Amino acid sequence: MAFTADAEGRCQVFTWDATTGRARQVTDRPGGTLHCAIDHDARVWWFDEDADGRGHWRFRPFDGGEDRPGLEGVPDGAPRGLALTPGGTVAVATAADGGTTVHIGRRGGRARTVTRVEGHAVLAGISPDGRHIAIGGPAGSDRAVTVLSPDGTVRAVLGGGPHGGELWALGFRPPRGAAGHTHRTGSAGGTDSSGITREPGAAADHTDHGDAVREHGDADTELLLVRQDRDRYVLAVWRPGTGIRSWEWCAFDTEITASWYPDRAGVLIRQERHGRSLLHRADPARRSVALVPTPPGTLLAAAARPGGDLHYLWTSAAQPPRMVSTAGTPLPPLGTVEGTVPGDHRGVWTPGPDGPVHSLLALPDGILPAPAVFLVHGGPADHDRDAYDGVVHSLVASGFAVVRVNYRGSTGYGPRWRRAYPDGVGLTQVRDLAAVRADLVRRGLVRADATALWGSSWGGYLALLAAGVDPALWHAAVAVKPVADCAAAHRTATPALRALDERLFGGTPDQVPEAYARSSPVSHVSRVRAPLLVVAAERDDKCPPEQVRGYLRALARAGVRHEALWLDTGHDGYDGRDHVAVLRRAIGFLDHELRRTGRPGSRAPGRRAGRVQTSRSDPEGDPGGPPAAAATGTCTTSAHDREEDTVQKDVINNDPLAGDEENRKPSVGITITIPFRNAEDSEED
Repeated sequence: MAFTADAEGRCQVFTWDATTGRARQVTDRPGGTLHCAIDHDARVWWFDEDADGRGHWRFRPFDGGEDRPGLEGVPDGAPRGLALTPGGTVAVATAADGGTTVHIGRRGGRARTVTRVEGHAVLAGISPDGRHIAIGGPAGSDRAVTVLSPDGTVRAVLGGGPHGGELWALGFRPPRGAAGHTHRTGSAGGTDSSGITREPGAAADHTDHGDAVREHGDADTELLLVRQDRDRYVLAVWRPGTGIRSWEWCAFDTEITASWYPDRAGVLIRQERHGRSLLHRADPARRSVALVPTPPGTLLAAAARPGGDLHYLWTSAAQPPRMVSTAGTPLPPLGTVEGTVPGDHRGVWTPGPDGPVHSLLALPDGILPAPAVFLVHGGPADHDRDAYDGVVHSLVASGFAVVRVNYRGSTGYGPRWRRAYPDGVGLTQVRDLAAVRADLVRRGLVRADATALWGSSWGGYLALLAAGVDPALWHAAVAVKPVADCAAAHRTATPALRALDERLFGGTPDQVPEAYARSSPVSHVSRVRAPLLVVAAERDDKCPPEQVRGYLRALARAGVRHEALWLDTGHDGYDGRDHVAVLRRAIGFLDHELRRTGRPGSRAPGRRAGRVQTSRSDPEGDPGGPPAAAATGTCTTSAHDREEDTVQKDVINNDPLAGDEENRKPSVGITITIPFRNAEDSEED
């Protein structure tokens, strides 16, 4: 197994050998490492990137040794996918200069160019025989998926389809007699905890299975797809010569991702629904779908293994992540918080014009009503989950209620919810935040005089926008790496994010300037009354720094009290010390602003405030489910003024159906970063 974990405050790549129960640290990069994979011959791969997120793939043997470039002659760029065949063929995609280039070659050998695509694209997979390469484009376009030969010849172009349909490629079917040997990474080059291509410690099989696969020809090639059709998601397959065949019997009402079972006989489906995960097994021969039992909560990753084993990474709001093997295979122990975390964790449904709005609520023990922090997720095509979050833990332990709202536009509630923007970009979501706030105040759960916002990326954008649109509701706001000026961000962001903006707003800033202005936080600066903490990154290409500087200048002109913290990172930082610096600064800021705004919260009968109690977790919960002006001043600091510390845990969420570059989210890949120690290590170690 290859996975990422904390190493002295930075995310690094480790390997795990189940036969010895030991882990080995593979990388020790100063800026941290997130993207990793492991191939059929047990070579461990990682993306070696600089501070601007540009770099190349490298690999080394599982048991250690010298590392080498994955392919020679590939220019540095941002990672857009890695695909590996059993026979040692490697395909990589990197983005640079406004486009994405795909290269192919033998592992460690010279690369040759397959194609270059202008704008955003991802490498979705390579067939086991190396004869077909799948590239994903904008999911709703007429070039949602392109299948190429290694020489660049176009074999098929698959469009998103009618009815607002979208299409995604999920990977090629494994070869016959070589279960589990083909591996690909996610859309941004990351991997999940299931990047296992042999049983750890077993001898590597160096047979080139490509010859056996080629005997079956194109008839054995099958690309797994998922398409949106009206208000459901349907699995499908593409074959050379026959095209797309939809599995109409395998449809879901909310977002899914899927992967083949190693024996080729089934498909493992992970569904995100109402903040929780469900697993299903689809049997194409029987045209049936069966639920795979898992505990209530969130599955950050899941994969079927040879012999019937299933590995998954599970968590809930009250319980930190743990790796599970259904066959009892030893998996790495995660050095997270022991047991359950404090607080009362529940789900709340608030009536809304397009249906009830689902929120995940965490209440501190013994304080009702409580000062509340609305932790706003990014994306917008993402959602908050019934999953452990170190920020939530820290806030609840500090006496704050935490509210995570899956506003309209979020994933996990179906295509109609994801498309609902009746009041405009951002303004629809701000309306949902206000409605949930009013509902929780009415229920006596949060204090009306002490509510704040905290968001990262697109969540930071919503925090700033809400502070200006509804100034009477919010008493403080923290915006981390936000969009502050929609038009200015569009001009300098990545191609994928410019395309996202144009889809949401209905055109470019030149074509629909009023729409961009109406939804821009900078347009509402004069109405902001709450003090703000704005955290920005000097190397951010998704929420560029200059538009943040313009917003800060506007705040100063308007006399709004605010603080600024600058990080010398890109949008996706892997150094835990930066996360800790932001966490400490933000909690200190919120503590100062909210604690002084009114009376302390009343005590709940029979319970002492501040005392850690057994946590309660019922995120579905709730029978209502479906069925004064701030003083002038500024303060600017750098993260380099912080104390040294290590991160406790950072869960990096990912929407299975949307590439990270198509959203403004804090980070990329289905990865969990945790302090790691071997089972035999002592506490002193």
